[in-house]
Amino acid sequence: MHMIVATDGSKQSLAAARYARQVIDPSSVTDVSVVAVLRPLAAVSFADDLSGSDRERAGVESISFRAAAESSVRVVAEVFADWGPRVHRKIRSGSPANELIKAARTLEAGLVVVASGSRGLSETVLLGSTAQRVQHSAPCPVLVVRPTPRRKR
Repeated sequence: MHMIVATDGSKQSLAAARYARQVIDPSSVTDVSVVAVLRPLAAVSFADDLSGSDRERAGVESISFRAAAESSVRVVAEVFADWGPRVHRKIRSGSPANELIKAARTLEAGLVVVASGSRGLSETVLLGSTAQRVQHSAPCPVLVVRPTPRRKR
């Protein structure tokens, strides 16, 4: 089975990858494709929650959307580095949900792993809009990993 793991550069997408590794039997997976999608002409940048050490090494305050995506894909791919299946890194351009669905079809994926509620204007208003669209239209099962609830003080 080919498994697609989506990353948007958020900590939640990294947590989703780690969760998938814990609950999925690696002997049933032949390939893992870690996919990031850049939105052309986006008003909101690609999340840059995972590339802190890269940014520090480069000595710059902000890095390009593409560099942030590459860094995020690398960090998430490392989760599966010694897991067994072949790991591929992919960066696509377009609507995140549409590109993940296209990738699932093209790669004949058996599973798509996506975080819910990792980006958006409001966690309550836009909770998992990409995840919902992928879940609704993907040609295979979708594992949607919800964020860990915040503790109330």
